[in-house]
Parts: sequence; structure tokens; C-alpha cells
Amino acid sequence: MSNVLEVRNLKKHYNSFALHDISFDVPRGYIMGFIGPNGAGKTTTIKLILSMVTADSGTVKCPNNERIGVVLDAPFYVDEWRVRDVEKALAPFYAQWDTFVYANYLSQFGLDANKKVKELSRGMKIKLQLAVALSHNAELLVLDEPTSGLDPVAREEICDLLRGFVSSEDKSVLFSTHITSDLEKTADFITFILKGNIVFTGQTDALTGKYARISGGLDDLTEAQQGLVIGYRPYCTGFEGMIELAHLTKMPSSVLVEEISLDEIIIYMTKEVGVHE
Repeated sequence: MSNVLEVRNLKKHYNSFALHDISFDVPRGYIMGFIGPNGAGKTTTIKLILSMVTADSGTVKCPNNERIGVVLDAPFYVDEWRVRDVEKALAPFYAQWDTFVYANYLSQFGLDANKKVKELSRGMKIKLQLAVALSHNAELLVLDEPTSGLDPVAREEICDLLRGFVSSEDKSVLFSTHITSDLEKTADFITFILKGNIVFTGQTDALTGKYARISGGLDDLTEAQQGLVIGYRPYCTGFEGMIELAHLTKMPSSVLVEEISLDEIIIYMTKEVGVHE
């Protein structure tokens, strides 16, 4: 399996935040979900990949900028540009720009070529960026929170586009989002970043299949057993948390064990790191 993106040992230090040895791969023909709470380092990592900031150390191996399509939470287009002006401004930077593909996406997305960028809703601005990203034969799409604030229909439309994009098996997506339900439907792989560190990178099923949600009464667990529960949270009538499946045999039969979502994994892992700081 070849990779369209390889990140190795990236480091970046700011006064109040640092990335530590960030390493992961995005395989060709797949969607990689990039998850973590606010401030975990997702956007900083993406900026390093796109050479928008300079790393202190480490390497990024990826296609040249002409072969990367980018969708950010807000476009960098001039507010006074009309939609048709976006093509005029950006097409010269891409040797493989396809005017007909761009026009087709404008039509598919219901984008009026005469509207100004500032007149577009957030959802339409995201779709405009997607139209650009998909019109120059990109090998890699890099998306930073593209579905945040969109309604479910618009989010599903974008997820369908991403699934179609990777169907050729030679193109890939790095998809950063807080809406993990979108990733559960689309992402083949997950990279989980927390406080500037990668805590998991691999197949989505390997992450959700590694843990379970656990709950029970306050007196169900010994202190040693509580120590095995990630993000252990006691409350007035019981407790809840997350546990590695490998430790389930050490739990009493009285506890309730349930499947866990990506959202819950992020919550419990974040709580665990906060508890032990």
C-alpha cells in the first residue's frame, strides 16, 4: 500500500503550545480522519503540511501544491470577488485546471457565478472551496473542519463527494473534523491527536474496536480496577468510563459493557490526560 502523504517527526513550538514528533501516513485511495479536541494541534499540523508555517524539525512527503486541493473553515478569497472571478484568479496557478469541471461543480452545488463571495452562506463558501479543490486534478484533498456548522443534508453531500473522490484508488483525503459521525461513515483510517501528541493512527475499526464503554455502581470496582478505567467518572449513583477490551477480564460481571463511539473515545481520552496532568 503506497502513501500519498507521509508525515515524520514534525515538531513545532509556540509560547503556549507545542507539537511533539507528529508522524502518520495517508494511504493512497483512502480517507484519513484527523480527530482531537479543540487546541489539540490539528490545524497547526495541517498548516505545516501545506507549508503555511515552518516546522522546527521533521519532514512532510506529499504531492506538490498543484496536486493538493484545500478546503479550510473559511476561504481566503477576496470578499468582493464574484464566484466567476475565483476561477480567473486561481486557474493560472494550476497547470491541470479544468474549466468544464469547475462549471459542473458550480451547477451541482447551486452556486451563482455572479454572486460575490461575501454574499455566500458558510455552506456555499465551503462548496465553492470544494469546487476549486476538485477542478485541478488534485491527488490529495486536505480539509480542515469543512462540515462544521452545516446542516445534515449538506454534510452528507460533502461526504458523498469525498467517497467518490477516492473511488479511483489513486487519490486520498485528510479530513479534520469535530463531527465524528461524518468520519464513522466515511473514514477508512483515523489519526487521533491530543495535546500535540499522536495517540493513535491506524484503521478506524482498530480504534473503535480497541475500547468499550463501561458503567456500573459506585461500589462495583476496587481502587485497582478503577485505575484501569480511562476517563473514570464517578457520580451520585455510579460511574462511567472507557476500558481497553484486553482489561475486561479484570472487571466484575456486574458492570455494563457497551460499544463506544469516536466521540466518546475523544471525551474519555481527553479527560484522562487532564486528570493526570
